[in-house]
Amino acid sequence: MTPSPVRQSLVRRARRVRETAVRLARPLTEALVTGTPDPARPRSRRLTPRVPRALGLLPFQRIDLVLLGDLALTCILFGGGLSYLQTEAAAAHSLLDQEGLMFAALAFSLPLALRNRWPLAAWRSAFLLLPLGTVVSRQFLHEVPYTATGPIMYTLVVYAVAVRCERHITVGVWILSVLSAWVIHPASTVLVTGVVTVSVLFGHNVRARRLAAGLLAREERRSERAQAAQAALEERARIARELHDVVAHHMSVIAIQAEAVPLQAAGDARRLEEGLKEIRALSLAAMTEMRRVLGVLREEDGSTDTAPQPGLGRLEELVDTARSAGLDVTLKLVGDLIGLPTAVSLSAYRIAQESLSNAMRHAPGSTVSLKIARYGAELHVQVTNSAGYRSPESPESSGQPRHMGHGLIGMRERVAVLGGRLWVGPTGTGFAVTAILPITEDS
Repeated sequence: MTPSPVRQSLVRRARRVRETAVRLARPLTEALVTGTPDPARPRSRRLTPRVPRALGLLPFQRIDLVLLGDLALTCILFGGGLSYLQTEAAAAHSLLDQEGLMFAALAFSLPLALRNRWPLAAWRSAFLLLPLGTVVSRQFLHEVPYTATGPIMYTLVVYAVAVRCERHITVGVWILSVLSAWVIHPASTVLVTGVVTVSVLFGHNVRARRLAAGLLAREERRSERAQAAQAALEERARIARELHDVVAHHMSVIAIQAEAVPLQAAGDARRLEEGLKEIRALSLAAMTEMRRVLGVLREEDGSTDTAPQPGLGRLEELVDTARSAGLDVTLKLVGDLIGLPTAVSLSAYRIAQESLSNAMRHAPGSTVSLKIARYGAELHVQVTNSAGYRSPESPESSGQPRHMGHGLIGMRERVAVLGGRLWVGPTGTGFAVTAILPITEDS
């Protein structure tokens, strides 16, 4: 049987009322029973000094000055409150015994000793003990049924709750505090509400600032990890560029030499042996330079190859290697090339090396013009090669040579890192590479 529309409406309203009551009761329930505070923040070393050697037999190694301060203030409030209660009880000729006065003094001070480690437990004990203490003190304190030590203790406890607990728990503490003040002494409700509100707002502001500082610290750590990962990626890209340049150049020379040596020897064992020795020397040079590039990757024992990277000082060696592979290379140096920044010298060397390697692969036997000139704060690298020769069945036997590939990408990246400019492309029947690298102190 389907319920009537009126009954369905009543059920929906009852459900909304129940959900609203649960939401309203949640702060109060968590404040009184189920709520838990956040873990205490680690204290600085200034607030937790080491125990002096003279007190080395103590079961702890550090002294928590904040906890020590709370305990000292608790003793002061207890002593002051007990003295005041005794004076007022004697003046009013009260028949209360010493135990009752001590209980009231403890009720107005003891929860303060718990606020450092257990802020919610401290507030709950204060919420229960304060009314019980006023039952004792009300017998001879007629205007205000508690001593000044009670508000001091309660304000500090509420502040600790606001600093260490979530907002809805703090709201529940505030509501219950106002209701308790109204029940204990309605005349001071406004004053108590104001004091508790200031304490809650101040504690919540401290909590918000600490949370913001924690989030900022986590973001900084995340940013540092991201920067470290980015640096690792950039280092891998740099190693990949270096390896490409080293392998492409030396393997091209070795391949051409291996093809040309048997033809040049023409059965002469001595010439064949000399050619093989030259190939071996080129192979060892390639392996040495690869070890140098990979030296940035540390071994397990932390050792690394710190040999210097090649620069323009090795241009003659580079040109001789290209000539031995069959290229007709003309080298021209203009300006003062001594004392260039390491990054500029290395990039210029690698650009020249990659250009010669491309000429070996795509235009063997070509004429290459290599010019490196310094004009003021710029270093110009110009490499131009002719078409060279190819066998009729070669895919590059007609038209202009293909120089496109990862080598040119590496060139562009090197030039971009230094903030320079690069032009590559065919020129006539050959190919040309022109790079302009700025010379700065940061290079």
